[in-house]
Amino acid sequence: MTTVADRYGDPMKLGLSQLIDPRLIPLIDSTRAFYERRGMGRGPGSWSELRAVRAEAPSPAPSNPPAAVEIVGWGDRTVPVRIHVPGSASPRGVLLDIHGGGFYLGSAAGNDVRNRELADSLGIAVVSVDYRLAPEDPWPAAPDDCEAAALWLAEHAATRFGTSRLAIGGFSAGATLAMTTLVRLRDRSTAAFAAAVLQFGTYDLSGQTPSGRLIADEYFLDAYAGRAPDRTHPDISPIYADPEGLPPVLIIVGEEDILLRDNLAMAARLAAADVDVDLRVYPAAPHGLTVHRTPMADAALDDLHAWLATHLTS
Repeated sequence: MTTVADRYGDPMKLGLSQLIDPRLIPLIDSTRAFYERRGMGRGPGSWSELRAVRAEAPSPAPSNPPAAVEIVGWGDRTVPVRIHVPGSASPRGVLLDIHGGGFYLGSAAGNDVRNRELADSLGIAVVSVDYRLAPEDPWPAAPDDCEAAALWLAEHAATRFGTSRLAIGGFSAGATLAMTTLVRLRDRSTAAFAAAVLQFGTYDLSGQTPSGRLIADEYFLDAYAGRAPDRTHPDISPIYADPEGLPPVLIIVGEEDILLRDNLAMAARLAAADVDVDLRVYPAAPHGLTVHRTPMADAALDDLHAWLATHLTS
């Protein structure tokens, strides 16, 4: 009797275990121990809580040397950016960095130390966008600012940095805005960016996808989306965007991230659109994986640096 296996070979099995690199398994216990000590929390749940968190937030650690702060623009839009260039040689590429923070917290300065390390280790320039925050400036303010910075970089990178090799990246809300920016540029027929690094993005703000339903009561959604009549608009929730024609993408997400399923869905949508996508899932890690100092975060950042070096500077 002929079986399906005889005719087509062994069936493919796909599960989370197949997405996890075996070299990460020894890092699980120490990573779990870190999060057991640290505990988990939620972001501000109201405007008054958000103001209190902002007021109590410490100043970001400075980098050495410090970032150059400039106002850049495209058309009638201007936006502040912080620029790090490698100290030893001309940049081999440029990364447009978009910080996280739920669209209502954080700043480009908060990534200074990390971006300085990235600039020096990879020999690239890093341009970080200080986009406007919600709820004072809800959608589309943040994506407008990120798009303006991206268009400025596409126009001026060669003369300013001596290279036109560009990548874009961000974590959490920054990954959402990076994806939105790529789609906006694609729709302008601007293919300036050669790669994208998306770390645990929030891709559905409408509360309709599996991960979207889990965060549907979070205040940051109302703060950012404002009075938008349809939160499934691709410019708000990029899980609904057509990703055709986007550059290669690296997706980094923790196995225990509340947004895991939407990151898996985004990877599937990219792959179905014939986009070169590299999905990396890290065990024992919740949301914010690479922001926390754990062995798993170190492994993820090593992977990020290696991938970016291959796609941006080779």
